[in-house]
Amino acid sequence: MAAAAVVDCAMEVVPALAEEAASEVVGFSCLVNLPGEVLEYILCCSSLTATDIGRVSSTCRRLRELCQSSGKVWKEQFRVRWPSLMKHYSPTDYVNWLEEYKVRQKAGLEARKIVASFSKRFFSEHVPCNGFSDIENLEGPEIFFEDELVCILNMEGRKALTWKYYAKKILYYLRQQKILNNLKAFLQQPDDYESYLEGAVYIDQYCNPLSDISLKDIQAQIDSIVELVCKTLRSINSRHPSLAFKAGGFSLITEIELQSQVLDAINYVLYDQLKFKGNRMDYYNALNLYMHQVLIRRTGIPISMSLLYLTIARQLGVPLEPVNFPSHFLLRWCQGAEGAALDIFDYIYIDAFGKGKQLTVKECEYLIGQHVTAALYGVVNVKKVLQRMVGNLLSLGKREGIDQSYQLLRDSLDLYLAMYPDQVQLLLLQARLYFHLGIWPEKVLDILQHIQTLDPGQHGAVGYLVQHTLEHIERKKEEVGVEVKLRSDEKHRDVCFSIGLIMKHKRYGYNCVIYGWDPTCMMGHEWIRNMNVHSLPHGHHQPFYNVLVEDGSCRYAAQENLEYNVEPQEISHPDVGRYFSEFTGTHYIPNAELEIRYPEDLEFVYETVQNIYIAKKENVE
Repeated sequence: MAAAAVVDCAMEVVPALAEEAASEVVGFSCLVNLPGEVLEYILCCSSLTATDIGRVSSTCRRLRELCQSSGKVWKEQFRVRWPSLMKHYSPTDYVNWLEEYKVRQKAGLEARKIVASFSKRFFSEHVPCNGFSDIENLEGPEIFFEDELVCILNMEGRKALTWKYYAKKILYYLRQQKILNNLKAFLQQPDDYESYLEGAVYIDQYCNPLSDISLKDIQAQIDSIVELVCKTLRSINSRHPSLAFKAGGFSLITEIELQSQVLDAINYVLYDQLKFKGNRMDYYNALNLYMHQVLIRRTGIPISMSLLYLTIARQLGVPLEPVNFPSHFLLRWCQGAEGAALDIFDYIYIDAFGKGKQLTVKECEYLIGQHVTAALYGVVNVKKVLQRMVGNLLSLGKREGIDQSYQLLRDSLDLYLAMYPDQVQLLLLQARLYFHLGIWPEKVLDILQHIQTLDPGQHGAVGYLVQHTLEHIERKKEEVGVEVKLRSDEKHRDVCFSIGLIMKHKRYGYNCVIYGWDPTCMMGHEWIRNMNVHSLPHGHHQPFYNVLVEDGSCRYAAQENLEYNVEPQEISHPDVGRYFSEFTGTHYIPNAELEIRYPEDLEFVYETVQNIYIAKKENVE
């Protein structure tokens, strides 16, 4: 069959061969007599599988030589199957493509095996903490494992939602670990290593590990801005020395007048031509701190806009420096003579957030509405700049309301503690956060032990958390089988809706999908009082439903407040895949773990959807 497949490909490539190929045997005989380049071209046909190539290579010596493991045929098989991996190979490297194919295929099978196991093992946990140790012990290149996870995420359609959910969790973890290691190595550079942009990109990558962000791409975008600045600069001064600078190099311009021309050109290109601006309307948005988003949206906050401005200026020979000014990050531009004793009045301060406006010391203080000491006008190193950026993310993470996983807070804590691992208060915040979310109990104990070593005075808070974390671990050990809820049970007779149905809240108008229900409200008295449940006509003595809401929140809604959504739509919620395997267009199908807990609900869903369809049809008629 493999030979027949090759003959078919050959006849497509060389039509004249079809006249001679009266049979498969004759056709194959004609095939092997073709010139080597033509035969190799045929064997690289995309319709041939690895199995075809393997079998064909065993038919005769000539084909075996053409299908050698390091040759073009197996390279093409690898490229067609996994095109995104080719960027990791140099054209000059010797590669055993057959072996690479086998290793990648094995990594893919292992990845799928692990992803498939996560739902059963970690369904009840928001973060599958213990499962990540399995991944760290995998054999073979990590890039192969990551590539398979990306393939799962890119699966078409509305199916395999649970696979995608856990593939995303695993990929998020793997990439963050790699980025964090790179950041720690970066922070070991000497203080005079001033790649502010590189550090900012690591922060961006860590908070957005599933996005395709690289220093190379961001630098390329900045280089294109530099080209526009050079074009403007040429119209100002065609002999300006910056125009002779080579990309990637670093030279300095010493004359203030020439530096001023560069800054004028930057201001024109950034703010007038490209319309960059400080984001005053949506200041407290984490996107303002991610360099790739600053370039896409052309807006940011003082520190991110300053880093962009500084990078452009330095590439053109103007040695601007970052100033960790309170409440408003600035850049400073030296006006004094080289080698002279300078003070804060020998600098002009640049507000990149404010369209590159140049400020005096007095104007800087007017900007923030307070007098500050001379020390706050000083230059800061890369680590301090990154500390300020991460500190801003940390503040935003503490403000999170909708995201119940507190992902931004967790990420910013990781980054801050990577730079300053002995910050007791942040370690305590991290331990409390993990405890609140019910994740990483063993890691919580390690953090608490580290806090106790650093500051024995924290024994009260540490002791409380240690006690309750140990109790949590013991409860997990004592957990028995899952609770199964049957719609046919008499105590559930008042439950009208089922898991997987798309609903609408009558009062607040949000769309949601049901992923759990209780015959009566199971929340505590305090929650019932705070949510004013007693004001409902049926109070707490009615079914309540766990719902995933389109805004990303999870809520607990009374039955009387919900109604069927007659125009169902997908619910964009990060946890949909945790509970459901597929969206059919009218409802969600529970995954195996959720169906175990609500084994009779799917039948009711089908019945409900059918009734809605019939009712809509009657209304149309």
